[in-house]
Amino acid sequence: MVGGPGFGEAAVGVHHLYVPETPEPQRQVKRRKATFRVPLIALLAIFGLMVCLAPTAFADVPGLWALYVVPLGLIVFVVRTRTVATPQGLAVRTVFGHRDLPWEALKGLSISKRAKVRAVLTDDSTIPLPSVRTRHLPVLALVSGGRLKDPTGLIDDLVSESPETPKPTE
Repeated sequence: MVGGPGFGEAAVGVHHLYVPETPEPQRQVKRRKATFRVPLIALLAIFGLMVCLAPTAFADVPGLWALYVVPLGLIVFVVRTRTVATPQGLAVRTVFGHRDLPWEALKGLSISKRAKVRAVLTDDSTIPLPSVRTRHLPVLALVSGGRLKDPTGLIDDLVSESPETPKPTE
């Protein structure tokens, strides 16, 4: 037994780890959430653009400092634009707006030739989903809890065995 300062006696207030004799209670399931966005490492490239613009922007020609509007706009685009998928629905955020789309309001998804994904609403209008591509469809199907079907079939077992739907006991 490890003790106090001289190791001759047991230390007061030392916590010991033990294995409980009773099984652990059921853990709560984490809420699934997926965020699709431009990687923040893109900010490094924008910073490089700002450094490269410095000689031109601060030259003897007045008004060229306004060239910094372009990298600042790119920073706002990278930081703000995203799509967040939760069990309640999709949250689409663009540079100038934000829209929440519950799963019940979606009729399906539309895929373009360039692998971009659009949400098709029940009134047949479409909303582009920023940063979502066809490779993300299994993740969207998993987060939706079975409301969207996975066309690849990769997560069919996970959705059918979802902890949110209890299995019958034998």
